[in-house]
Amino acid sequence: MKLGSPKAMSAYPKTILPIAASVGGLALFVIFASLLLVNQPIGTKVSGYFYSVDQASKIGLSSNNETSIIENWLNDTDKERTTVVSSINRTVTDKPVEIDTDKPVDLDTDKPVDLVKNKTIGLDTSNAVDLDTNKTVEIDTNKTVDIGTGKIADSSPKKIADSGCDIYHGKWVLDPAGPLYSNNSCPVLTQMQNCQGNGRPDKDYENYRWQPTKCDLPRFDPKKFLELMRGKTLAFVGDSVARNQMESMLCILWQAEAPINRGNKRMQRYYFRSTSTTIIRIWSSWLVHKTTEEFDFAPEGVDKLHLDAPDETFMGDVPTFDVLVLSSGHWFAKRSVYILNNEIVGGQLWWPDNSRKKKIDSTEAFEISVATIMSALVNKPDYKGLTVVRSYSPDHYEGGAWNTGGSCTGKIKPAVDGELVESEFTNIMHGKQVSGFNRGIKNKTNKSRVAFMDITKPFSYRHDGHPGPYRNLDPNKITKRSADGRPPPQDCLHWCMPGPVDTWNEFLMETIRRDFEAHDS
Repeated sequence: MKLGSPKAMSAYPKTILPIAASVGGLALFVIFASLLLVNQPIGTKVSGYFYSVDQASKIGLSSNNETSIIENWLNDTDKERTTVVSSINRTVTDKPVEIDTDKPVDLDTDKPVDLVKNKTIGLDTSNAVDLDTNKTVEIDTNKTVDIGTGKIADSSPKKIADSGCDIYHGKWVLDPAGPLYSNNSCPVLTQMQNCQGNGRPDKDYENYRWQPTKCDLPRFDPKKFLELMRGKTLAFVGDSVARNQMESMLCILWQAEAPINRGNKRMQRYYFRSTSTTIIRIWSSWLVHKTTEEFDFAPEGVDKLHLDAPDETFMGDVPTFDVLVLSSGHWFAKRSVYILNNEIVGGQLWWPDNSRKKKIDSTEAFEISVATIMSALVNKPDYKGLTVVRSYSPDHYEGGAWNTGGSCTGKIKPAVDGELVESEFTNIMHGKQVSGFNRGIKNKTNKSRVAFMDITKPFSYRHDGHPGPYRNLDPNKITKRSADGRPPPQDCLHWCMPGPVDTWNEFLMETIRRDFEAHDS
C-alpha cells in the first residue's frame, strides 16, 4: 500500500493554524467588548450622536419631570391670579384690578368688556396670562402660559441674553456716533419726515440714543438684522405711523444693501437679495373691517367700523409673514361710526341724534379693535409667526389738539421729568391698547407668538422729534408763532427721519432676536 507524499501531509497543519488564530482573536474581542459595554452602553453613545441634548425636544424626548412641572402649574387653581401689566417689563402686583363697570360693552354676545383705568388689566383669573412683553409668548392647546423668569419649567439657564432686562425703562443720552443714516442717504424717505431737507435748523434730535437702566440696547446693525431675517418676511401693517417705522427700517437697511422694489398699489414690498429678506407694508387705518355703505341710521359715505371683525384686506397674507408689526390708534380720533354685534354703538365726530345714547367712546372702540385683531391672529390656524404690537405712539400737541392750535414748535431737546407734559389721552389710549391686547390673546389656539413693544413712555419725552412746521419744501412756509401767539401749521405726530423713530427698530430687532432664540431653543 502506498503512503501519501510528505508534501501533502505538511499542507494540512498550515490550513488549521490561521483558523485557530482567528478564533482566538475573536474570543479576545468579545471579552474586551463585554467589558466596554458594562461601563459605556452603546445605546447611550448612539442616541447622543444622532439626537444630542438640543434634539431631544424636537423628537419628543423631553423629560417626564419637566412635563409634570408644567402640567402641575397649569392645573394649579388654588390661588387666584390677578396680573397687572404696566410696561414691557413684567410687573405683578397684589393690588386689585380697577374696573370701570359703568360702561359695559358687548365684545362677544352677552359678555361685557371690562373697561380698565390706569393701565390695569382684567384677566380671567383661572387662565391668566402674565405678560412679560420684553419676551414672546408661545402657547399651545388653548392654555395660556406665564413665561416670565419667575416661573420656568426647569432650572437650566436660558439662551436669551438679558432676557430679564426691561429695555423700556431708561433715559435718552447724546450719542457721539450720530444717526444710523442721513436724510441724503435714504431714497425712500417721505418728504414730510425729511426734517433737515425741509429746513429744520437744529440737528441734536438726531443724536440721542435710548439707554436702558440695567442693560444695553444694541445699536442697530443692518447686516446682522438681514442675517437674522434670512429667508424671512417682516410686515408692517397699520396707519401712517406704521409707514414711518417701515421707512425708518428701509433707510437703515439701505446703508448695507439696496433692495429690489417688488411692490404694488396694495402692498409695498422690498426684497433684499443677499439674504432673501422681504420687508412689506400694508395700509390699514383701524385694523378692523371698514365699510362706507348706509347702515341703519348712519348714511352712506361715513366710515363704519365693524369692531368685531378684522380687516380682511391683509388677513389673507398673514400666513406668509414671519414677523408682523401692528400700528393703530390715531385714526380713532377721526370721523367714524362704531358697529358691534350688527348694532351702531357709538361714533366719533358723528352722532346725528343726542337723544340716542352712545354705548362706547373712541377709546373703548380702540380697545375692542385691538382685542379683535389679536384674537383673529392668535386663532388663525395657518399662522405661525411673531406678532409685535407697537404701543400707542405719543403725539406732542401742547396747548391744544392737532386741529385746535396744539404745538411742538421750538422743542430741540428731549424733555426731562420736571418739564414732561403728561397727556391724559395718551395714557388712556395706552391702557386701552394693553387691555385689548391682553384680552385678545387670552384664548390662543395656534402656534404663533406675541410681543408687546411698549414705546409709549420712553417716547413721551421726545417732543423734539417731530417735524413741527418743517413739513415740506416750501421756502415761504411759516415756522414761528404769529404776533398774537398762534402756532404755525405743524406735525407733532409723525417723527423726523433720521430721528427718534429709528430707536423703534432697535427695540424691534432686540424683540425679534429674543423671540427667535427662545423659539429655536
